[in-house]
Amino acid sequence: MPVQRDDQSLVGLFLRGLCMGAADVVPGVSGGTMAFILGIYERLIESIKSMGRPPFWRALLGGNLLGAYEAIGGHFLLAIGAGILVAVLSLARLLSWLLRHHPVPVWSFFLGLVLASVVVVSRRIERWSAGLVTALMAGTLGAFAIVGFLPAQTPEAPWFLFLSGAMAICAMILPGVSGSFILVLLGKYQFILDALNQRDIETLVYFVTGIAIGIVSFAQFLSWLFRRYHDLTIALMTGLMLGSLRKVWPWKLDLLTRVNSHGEIVPLVQQNVLPAAFGGDVWAALALAALGFGVVFALEMVARRTATVSPGAAS
Repeated sequence: MPVQRDDQSLVGLFLRGLCMGAADVVPGVSGGTMAFILGIYERLIESIKSMGRPPFWRALLGGNLLGAYEAIGGHFLLAIGAGILVAVLSLARLLSWLLRHHPVPVWSFFLGLVLASVVVVSRRIERWSAGLVTALMAGTLGAFAIVGFLPAQTPEAPWFLFLSGAMAICAMILPGVSGSFILVLLGKYQFILDALNQRDIETLVYFVTGIAIGIVSFAQFLSWLFRRYHDLTIALMTGLMLGSLRKVWPWKLDLLTRVNSHGEIVPLVQQNVLPAAFGGDVWAALALAALGFGVVFALEMVARRTATVSPGAAS
């Protein structure tokens, strides 16, 4: 059955894509989390899943491009994808600079964002049970462990760039699991950021091809999970977000560093610590965390009002 056209404003969908793209650029923050907050997550998964289904391929191979476009909810995906692309291309350089020179304020803002996201997403479960709490704990422990892994030194061959794209996008569409952080673990975060900033087309082609194949394949599995085990999946994803808080804690002590290809010292192993002194910088960090917390609830409120006025279609 073709995915129906979404009734939501294309501008509104584009802005949702901007939010997702901005989150995706930062290691430790997931674009999937933003999609959840903004009320488009399951709709997004269903649309992406449709790209791997027979109606889309029958129309595409038969030369019916309009039919193929409508089969995947083209208006919806195009608006969201455009927002993500604009955010990534425009914010990559800025966020890269901010994370290098002002890490505490940036991480403070995203700490508040992720904390609020945990609250917002967990409210989608009306009644918690022992099984759901177990799934929550499993997700929390799993994400906490993943965040503690050491970034790897890896090749820059085309096959590994393709694999990196596929793995990153699978994580990126999971709330609580950051695709950018997966790239950090694979040793390719700064490499891909540099490719974006320098418009390295060859590198980006390999990477984006991996993204395209990975996201369509993984969306089939996620769609099945939501249809069969909706509340269990939500509980697991809430746990993933809780565990990811280990990554976005603002105050860190560098235990092990390395020099990257630009001659800059970057951390390999960090330990979360309390701030050395409770002064103006800490108050500013707390204010930014509160701002991030408030932004999430503001976004959710807007998403709810939009859904009430013009509910999105489901497949």
